[in-house]
Amino acid sequence: MSLAAGPGRGHVAHGQLPGELRLVVDKHVAYIQSLDTRRDELEYHLTEHLRIGGIYWGLTALHLLGHPDALPRDGLLAYVLSCLHDDGGFGAAPGHDAHILYTGYSVQILTMIDGFDALEEKMAGGKHKVATFVANLQQSDGRFAGDQWGETDTRFLFSAFYTLSLLGYMPHQRPGEPAMIDVQAATAYIKACHNSDGGFGVAPGAESHSGQVFTCVGALSVAGELDSYLGEEGKDRLGAWLSERQLISGGLNGRPEKLVDVCYSWWVGSSLAMIDRLHWIDQAKLTTFILQCQDPDQGGIADRPEDMVDVFHTVFGIAGLSLVGYPGIGEVDPA
Repeated sequence: MSLAAGPGRGHVAHGQLPGELRLVVDKHVAYIQSLDTRRDELEYHLTEHLRIGGIYWGLTALHLLGHPDALPRDGLLAYVLSCLHDDGGFGAAPGHDAHILYTGYSVQILTMIDGFDALEEKMAGGKHKVATFVANLQQSDGRFAGDQWGETDTRFLFSAFYTLSLLGYMPHQRPGEPAMIDVQAATAYIKACHNSDGGFGVAPGAESHSGQVFTCVGALSVAGELDSYLGEEGKDRLGAWLSERQLISGGLNGRPEKLVDVCYSWWVGSSLAMIDRLHWIDQAKLTTFILQCQDPDQGGIADRPEDMVDVFHTVFGIAGLSLVGYPGIGEVDPA
């Protein structure tokens, strides 16, 4: 997810929504600002492994809400750099092992707060070392491991692609230089995860899942192969599968026979946007569902109405509103 205008964005006007449903922007900003003040609560310490992810989710939500400076830049920068390892990888929190997911989150945070100069001051050749850490996680068949222990997942491949792209180290960004990764092998692996129903799974032969569709379609988009690989017929098949994820409540699910969840507003919506099929779902109903999941008094968005809010669902609910053109929300590039 990046904060730039992108294709496939819809438009939902206030007049299409029930009169009482409005995004409580100030409450959401205050909720995100409060997250780091709860250090006397057990939950804060039990979720240490989500710290860098939480910062990324909260900061992205604030950018979309038009309050990019609501969190102190110096504090964010110091914390992110405290998670940096000598090999160029980032952990989820200080003292945690480096992992490709948290490295990707960290690079996105540094991008949003203009922190690459500070990275270079902290570590000479920092961007190159981070890129090298990511590149060294590619396996012989094109997949990417998450860390030194070797677990692979299409999420990690997508993380590698967008991280290297933000750092400027994708092969097409450095013509004439030796490629750091084998893009052809990576995209071949992604294509092997493509199923006959139009969706993508976590591995070849695995069940189609909306989250994996996002990572696979996103990776193909970053590699510049999305249009040439899917074509209009493939986009229609995938668009049909994705549009069937919308249920009567207006919310979206990850796969057939599962409950709706606000986070799929992004996973499904952005995938549809990348293939120019976002208009295949009822955007007004999706908007209503997302707004029904917010806490109008304390801020934050939950997975479903009446559930407990969290920063993960808050950012993906707001990102979903961005995709459908909710008034006043910043735009995102679906990939």
